[in-house]
Amino acid sequence: MTWLVWRQHRVQFTLGAALLAALAVLLVITGLQMASQYHSALVACAANHSCANLSSTLFLGNHAVGFLVILTLGAPALVGLFWGAPLVAAEAEAGTTQFAWMQSITRKHWLTVKVGWMLLAAAIWGGVISALVTWWSGPDNAMQLDAFKPGRFDIMGIVPVAYSLFAVALGIAAGALLRRTLPAMVVTLAGFIAVRAIVTLLLRPHYISAVTVFYKATSSFTPSGSFWQLASGVVGPHGELVTQNTNLPVIDGIPANYLPAACVPSQGRGGFRPPLSCTQALSHFREFVTYQPADRYWAFQGIESGIFLVLAAALIAVTVVVLLRRDA
Repeated sequence: MTWLVWRQHRVQFTLGAALLAALAVLLVITGLQMASQYHSALVACAANHSCANLSSTLFLGNHAVGFLVILTLGAPALVGLFWGAPLVAAEAEAGTTQFAWMQSITRKHWLTVKVGWMLLAAAIWGGVISALVTWWSGPDNAMQLDAFKPGRFDIMGIVPVAYSLFAVALGIAAGALLRRTLPAMVVTLAGFIAVRAIVTLLLRPHYISAVTVFYKATSSFTPSGSFWQLASGVVGPHGELVTQNTNLPVIDGIPANYLPAACVPSQGRGGFRPPLSCTQALSHFREFVTYQPADRYWAFQGIESGIFLVLAAALIAVTVVVLLRRDA
């Protein structure tokens, strides 16, 4: 049965391996160049005591490779479309499942072997891509501190493996239910995008209660490390949220319409120094930032991976029920 799986899917597996090899060569070559460039810049800025400005003055890599890395967001969907969806649907269309089950191969054994190998291949696909992208992004993550932000979080760590398993399971389930390859591929793509969007936008910010820090409008605060900022703003003397107006001058983050007129410099008043009353007025305002701290990164990776693994298991269970009961 294992040999049969290889014979049926060798083109898909071979193409997938070739794509992984090409990606590996590209990212290793450019990644080594980026690492060398980053370490050289660190040595230079340390000598000049200017490392604080490194993220705004140094660009690592090239735009084409960076765009390709971003495109790996869709890599899990590819295995769902081209490995998962046709697994049952293509055989159902061709009628080969009935032939296989008549050759002393039970449905349970057929399903276990085929689905097992496909899930293993999907895990390898997601794991290799994630490992390459995570390593390649190391210098940029250290400089930009953006590994926790949506779009970056989704292509590194362990979540791409869970996404790949979910995509394949979704494709297999869609194929088992619809028994047509093209409709199963459409449902797989739409379902994958929808679930990913729901989890990213609605669930992920609330895995763990976010931290909110208030600070004086005349001061500043930046969380440490690769934090994920969810919201920021200004609250007034009575705790009301200050509405920002882009058409008005802003003094220390406060729109001019919230402050005494004497605090707003008029045109032509060079060297304007606000009176003491302005400092007193500003002291009644507080800025805030709501964020997920950097040390929660791996906790969020684990929680999200768990969500998609549970969804994948549920979809495989649906597939098993459908195939074992249909035409039984």
